[in-house]
Amino acid sequence: MKAAIAHGGGPTAVLNASLAGVIEASRSRFDALYAGRFGLNGLFDEDLPDLLTVPPDRVAGMSAAPGSALGSSRAAVDHERLIAVFRQRDIRVLFYTGGNGSMQTALDVAFHARAAGYELQVIGIPKTIDNDLLVTHHSPGYASTARFFACAARDAGADNKSLPSPICVLETLGRNAGWIVAATSLARRNPDDAPHLIYLPERRISLDQMAADVEAVYRRLGRAVIAVCEGQLDERGEPFGADVDRKLASNLGHTLARRLSAKLGLRARAERPGLVGRSCGSFAVPRDRRESYACGRAAVAAALAGESCSMVALRAAGETFLTPLASVAGEERLFPQEWLAESGHDVTAKFGEYASPLIGEIEGYDSIW
Repeated sequence: MKAAIAHGGGPTAVLNASLAGVIEASRSRFDALYAGRFGLNGLFDEDLPDLLTVPPDRVAGMSAAPGSALGSSRAAVDHERLIAVFRQRDIRVLFYTGGNGSMQTALDVAFHARAAGYELQVIGIPKTIDNDLLVTHHSPGYASTARFFACAARDAGADNKSLPSPICVLETLGRNAGWIVAATSLARRNPDDAPHLIYLPERRISLDQMAADVEAVYRRLGRAVIAVCEGQLDERGEPFGADVDRKLASNLGHTLARRLSAKLGLRARAERPGLVGRSCGSFAVPRDRRESYACGRAAVAAALAGESCSMVALRAAGETFLTPLASVAGEERLFPQEWLAESGHDVTAKFGEYASPLIGEIEGYDSIW
């Protein structure tokens, strides 16, 4: 039996661990494991690399690297051509790694194969820093990115306290879901630690209200660190006047800093780690990497058991199970409303109970004062 694997969407700090899990579990089980370079359309190449020929020591080294060893893509798929390649190569199993959009793609491939009368098993492997996949308790890639931004908030707070701007806007990744920006709350050891205000896209806010929140913190502390998700919108559903690129604000933090400064008459600056937050391998959480690897192995086990149109998912303690692709494809799991603080600019302790076991302790710093 021959298989193929490809990655869809943005990479993570632990994506290659799931790839390593697939490769290692496939040895002696498949005749070939073809790699889709830069997404499914990479399978159209005449010279398809067989990952089972890669030495185990190279696979082990690759598994710890951030990014995607195969490359990835968000391009549309030519289904007819893809099924033709599967026929030509006698590929009977497709492993596809990604988030909710990629799981929709995987489901579409399975549908087109069935319509073409071609027997193909399709197994999804979860991967998204946004943590917005349904069914699974958490998604591989989330914990590592969340830890990066929690540490960024902690350290930006130390800098802000030393020589206040006095307003610092920390923009996090996350698009429509606030799971990552919520993780900045784990940076606090004391009530007045940064971030002082946390805004999630699940709750829109006017610029006037945000300015009032900032002013209240400034009057009390003489400074304020604000954590805001890149997908945050105002009460009208607009990104506060920021530039929009592919339906997402490209300079939200800087726009907010500029507008808050003009409104409050205070100096403000923005920090935007951006894609560094998802690609920084030094912040990869060991548990996150282990679970990513386990998801890859579980995908192979599912294929060997005859499963199809399924995605590997995780329970709270990290055990894997299967869920239908249809249960996750194209759907978003947003941050729970009941975990949003009544103040409108924080999260409740329930989030900490959920996230701390995944992300680990965020060590603080001692002070002489």
